Amino acid sequence: MNYELFIAKRIAFLKEKGNVISKPIIRIALIGMALGFAVMTITIAIVTGFKKEIRDKVIGFGSHIQISNYDENNSYETKPIIRNQAFIKFLKNDPEIKHIQVFATKAGIIKTEHDIEGVVAKGVGSDFDWTYFSSYLIEGSVFSISDSSLSDAILISENLSKKLNLHPGNTLIMNFIQQPPRARKFKIAGIYKTGLEEFDNLYIFCDIGHIQKLNDWSKNDVGGFEVTLKNFDNLNKEADKIYNLTGSDLNSRTIIEIFPQIFDWLGLQNINAIIIITLMIIVSGMNMISALLIIILERITLIGVLKALGSKNSSVRKLFIYLAGYLIGKGMLWGNIIGIGFILLQKKFGLFHLDQQSYYISYVPVNFSLTHILLLNAGTLLICTLMMVLPTMIITRISPLNSIRYS
Repeated sequence: MNYELFIAKRIAFLKEKGNVISKPIIRIALIGMALGFAVMTITIAIVTGFKKEIRDKVIGFGSHIQISNYDENNSYETKPIIRNQAFIKFLKNDPEIKHIQVFATKAGIIKTEHDIEGVVAKGVGSDFDWTYFSSYLIEGSVFSISDSSLSDAILISENLSKKLNLHPGNTLIMNFIQQPPRARKFKIAGIYKTGLEEFDNLYIFCDIGHIQKLNDWSKNDVGGFEVTLKNFDNLNKEADKIYNLTGSDLNSRTIIEIFPQIFDWLGLQNINAIIIITLMIIVSGMNMISALLIIILERITLIGVLKALGSKNSSVRKLFIYLAGYLIGKGMLWGNIIGIGFILLQKKFGLFHLDQQSYYISYVPVNFSLTHILLLNAGTLLICTLMMVLPTMIITRISPLNSIRYS
């Protein structure tokens, strides 16, 4: 029989009226543990949620992997590649790849009666997936593209619409600086707003046929391919596959390589989460150490009796570690209830908001991941329980004779 666990349960669940000193201290320690763990849970949910939201927005503009020709000047005027590539068939049969679409970009200037604005026209084809932009559409609608006819419809951002005073149904003239200079007349089909100012201020979306005509390309010439994956975690693995398929003739880049500054910034969020979690574990552990020391001091007589009956120091210490584990578990239980409750409420109702200009998103994003919560529970319980080993060392210094004599 594990008598240490039996006695620990008796102490934990026994309702005693005399412990006027330990009760408030233990209650404070449990509250501290619960709040600390709730903060850790919420921190993980917010950091991972924020990273996912921003990452998905960036991927919406550029997909996971882009395949294009090598371009030494790093401009928006890319060299054309043939649409009918041999590797496309292999990519479409890859179960990890969700979608493949063509694109081409060209810089230009939008001029109205009173304003002028530099933008990048991103030409897309009939295979373009509008799901992302449909979710961020605030006026009008997306437009359909046909391989047999040229569409004059475009999609612009809310920022551009406000700067240029344009609305769905309005027409605009876009000038392209080239030799000879050319201009195109477009009709606004819809207005989108993603919150990513750098992208919203830059991109408009049009039929790729316009880019092909402006660059004197054939219908079989495109600026490149965008590859969307089913799972972001497979990014590097799929990038290696694509590189092996395309060889050295084409340039395949991941979204992280295209926008390293954004993903480096997102990577810094991990450091913030680690610092917060570390501090919360230390504070929670110190609270539980204080509570355990008080319990040990109140149970000196019990410790003396157990030693007098032949219990070893290790057995008595194990008893109090069991007791500490129970208290830690109880605090974590309430921490889970508070933390998960906040996550679910925020996810459903969006109670807390952010400045979109500063954070690229208008609300506090949360990501409810059962795996993250289970790992956080297991790690916190293990670390805090190991921290309890230190205060139980005082038990080795307690003399059975003295503890019983002066009890």
